[in-house]
Amino acid sequence: MTFDKMRENLKLTLSRERFRHSEEVMNEALRLAEFYKVNIEKARIAGLLHDCARDAGKDEIYKVFEKYNVVLDDIQKKTPVLLHSILGSFYAREYYGVEDKEILDAIYWHTTGRAGMTMLEKIIFVADYIESGRNFEGVEEARKQAYKDIERCIVICCDLTIRYILQKGKLLHPYIIETRNEAITQIEAKKLNLAQTE
Repeated sequence: MTFDKMRENLKLTLSRERFRHSEEVMNEALRLAEFYKVNIEKARIAGLLHDCARDAGKDEIYKVFEKYNVVLDDIQKKTPVLLHSILGSFYAREYYGVEDKEILDAIYWHTTGRAGMTMLEKIIFVADYIESGRNFEGVEEARKQAYKDIERCIVICCDLTIRYILQKGKLLHPYIIETRNEAITQIEAKKLNLAQTE
């Protein structure tokens, strides 16, 4: 499927606001991909399609999960907002013809992140937080760090998410903690390397 056809199809399936968000995430992903020298086309597709399943109904979600034998953990079962990224990776393949595993993984992990993310996964994770339509306390600092040190940006994004979830009294998925810990480990390793080369 051509990119233009993907965009056209996506526009028909998402709300106007969700489609705008998807395009803004794509634009941010393109800038980050250029900055970090990551495949531009993969970033474009993953950015555009990251929320392709966001407006799917509960019945549809579980139907697809059953079809593909997706096993959810207890927190995912109790936190529906986490499911659209998992479903999105299946939608991208089934309805948009995406075969590239890197793109599918970037869609799959864009909500919680994970330890050991590829740079493309990091870019989609970050772009979803800092796209131009986002307006919340801390987003400006995240935007600044995104183009200085993506690991620091990831820590900021995780901190903001964790704080928000704690304030709401909701369940916190271990993946977001693992994502944060991994980013901090990377920052510390860079500091150590720098100290050793001085």
